Amino acid sequence: MIKYVIYYRVSTKRQGDSGLGLAAQKRDINLFLENYSSTPYEVLQEFTEIESGTNSDRPELQKAIKLAKAQRAILLVSKLDRLSRKVSFIASLLDDKKLEFKVAQMPHADKFQLHIYAALAEQERDFISTRTKSALKAAKERGVKLGRPNGTTTEANMKRQKHAQEAAQKLSGILKPMIGNYSLQEMADTLNNAGIQTARGSEFKPMTVKRVLDRLELVPK
Repeated sequence: MIKYVIYYRVSTKRQGDSGLGLAAQKRDINLFLENYSSTPYEVLQEFTEIESGTNSDRPELQKAIKLAKAQRAILLVSKLDRLSRKVSFIASLLDDKKLEFKVAQMPHADKFQLHIYAALAEQERDFISTRTKSALKAAKERGVKLGRPNGTTTEANMKRQKHAQEAAQKLSGILKPMIGNYSLQEMADTLNNAGIQTARGSEFKPMTVKRVLDRLELVPK
């Protein structure tokens, strides 16, 4: 019988509480088990962690890996970046002869293919980061102000909505390249680090970014 240890990761507590991201991971895991796993199979345990993918020191992941190795089970994740966004960390797991892991969204991928995919994904994220910084710099040089102007606290709701939509449109070119590559938290961090404020003049939070994406009718993966 094939045994699995399942690992889920979300980037923020709010995502964990709301199920944002977690529901999609569980859907992909179930699709893998129902359509691509040999039978019979057994799920030994599920681990869920609220942590950034750039942090390799995650206690729940270490527990999942330890259990998988001890029980000779397969560590199963929905996407490769749920394990890590660092190609070096992925490579270390691939080199561990005592550990076998599978990626639900890449059910037929072997170790070599997973390594190549991790390297390409990291390279793509680096390029997107560089392109985003370039777009932000160009916007500042053009004098584009993405925050909320002063003196608008008493505007009617319709006017506030119009302003929010206009502010979202200004962010469209910056956020679009990040969809599918950055989490909501990472999008928020990128905007905050660039000194961009929300329409209300505050820092971006993951759900603030989600509201902007909703206004733009863009769906984060």
